[in-house]
Amino acid sequence: MKIASIDVGLKRIGVALCLDGKIVFPQDAILRKNRNQAARDVKAFLKEWEIEQLVVGLPKDGASSEEMERRIKHFVALLELENIEIFYQDEQGSSMEAKELTQGVFRHKRDGKIDSMAAKIILERWL
Repeated sequence: MKIASIDVGLKRIGVALCLDGKIVFPQDAILRKNRNQAARDVKAFLKEWEIEQLVVGLPKDGASSEEMERRIKHFVALLELENIEIFYQDEQGSSMEAKELTQGVFRHKRDGKIDSMAAKIILERWL
């Protein structure tokens, strides 16, 4: 079963893959210029890897979690996925955990590495 996860943000979308049901690999994040371009890029990624299940991080219990949940679900609808099962996973604290895990490993730039590490954590939680 080929599974991917995304951590949808306003500027970047973190992406991670699991091809064997066990090991999760962060991928290059998708830079978001606008939602239609980002949706096209995510859809192309899912098609390229022949993904069968998609896990999407959703914020829970945050101050603006309802608004972000609405935006994330709208973004997922833009993907127009037909043969891919979609699951939602609580992403609470995944970005902070990703920053802590990578402290000293690489410089924390705004290149999407943290976002993809967060997607990796989200997928590991779901598995």
